[in-house]
Amino acid sequence: MKIVVTGSGGLLGWHAAARLHARNCAARFQGAPEPFKLMPLDRAGFSDRHQLNEALSGAEAVLHFAGVNRSPVEEIEGANVEIGETLVQGCRDAGVVPHIVYANSTHAAADTPYGRSKRRAAETLEAFAPRFTNLVLPHIFGECAKPDYNNVTATFIDRVIHGRKPSVDPDGIVHLLHAGTAAEAAIDAASEGLTGAIYPEPRAMAVADLLAQILRFYQVYRDSVYPDLRSEFDRDLFNTYRAALYPQGFPRPLALNADPRGVLFEAVKGGGGGQTFLSWTEPGVTRGDHFHLNKVERFLALDGEAVIRIRRVLGDPVWEYQVNGNSPSIVDIPTLHTHSIENTGGRPLLTMFWSNEVFDPDAPDTYADSVLGE
Repeated sequence: MKIVVTGSGGLLGWHAAARLHARNCAARFQGAPEPFKLMPLDRAGFSDRHQLNEALSGAEAVLHFAGVNRSPVEEIEGANVEIGETLVQGCRDAGVVPHIVYANSTHAAADTPYGRSKRRAAETLEAFAPRFTNLVLPHIFGECAKPDYNNVTATFIDRVIHGRKPSVDPDGIVHLLHAGTAAEAAIDAASEGLTGAIYPEPRAMAVADLLAQILRFYQVYRDSVYPDLRSEFDRDLFNTYRAALYPQGFPRPLALNADPRGVLFEAVKGGGGGQTFLSWTEPGVTRGDHFHLNKVERFLALDGEAVIRIRRVLGDPVWEYQVNGNSPSIVDIPTLHTHSIENTGGRPLLTMFWSNEVFDPDAPDTYADSVLGE
């Protein structure tokens, strides 16, 4: 299936593209045909008629995440409608009538410039596409969301990490949905031919409680303790928090307790369970070159020298972290980032890995993808 993801440079578009890429990676690893021909389309593509036509030609589905939620009032009223009209005209020019999955908003029911803009855009797309899915989304959070860009979770995380006090509406309520959950709903709608309105179920919580949860993450994780990750919502929120620490937040040196008997240090604490395993890696050999959608993972070199490389899925740049067993330092791998560890020393490398979940070969949440693109 050729599937176009508009707004691919934004939070929802990137999460959707990464998950489509993950399904292709899994198929390729198993020697099967890739199920999707992925065509990311960013905002600039809507201004380039040739690029828009090339992306849409032969498209069977469009996940339409491109939109405007921050703009002067006099502009936002028509902005999303204009983007929708451009998409419709692009489809006509390309001679396709794809299944359109539109990322709408719960605000579309409100009589505001933004609400009217989202509502009219949906009407424009539905009038064109016989197969139309109106995916109505609440407040979205997720890895690599931008702070100060109509995303309260990302803004709170940014303030907490940098020691700044955020402003809080004491009576505010947010209805939170992870970007990955929204992306999966969009992909499933296109893959399974689901039409009509879809309302993914969010987690309602007070704005003050959201901030308190992020502060708890900061307080325990600062001391190298994982919070309890058995709840999917807590795991997703914690993964969002961890991703915001990159690239400067790692490696993190561990406290060494030395006495005449030797040295002791704590490798992993908390998390609510999981799995620890060790590996020996020969000089010059690289392990990894894969990414995870949900799994929390820690790397710790115990003996030898290595470089850990991390790259955002479908993006740049590559971050490199030098680690060695003489100065034990942790690197906690962010979700939706492909990663590897290479033995750069002259003797075998001993590495400890920890994951928040026991490995399930039937659902490994591991997608082969070279960090260096080789």
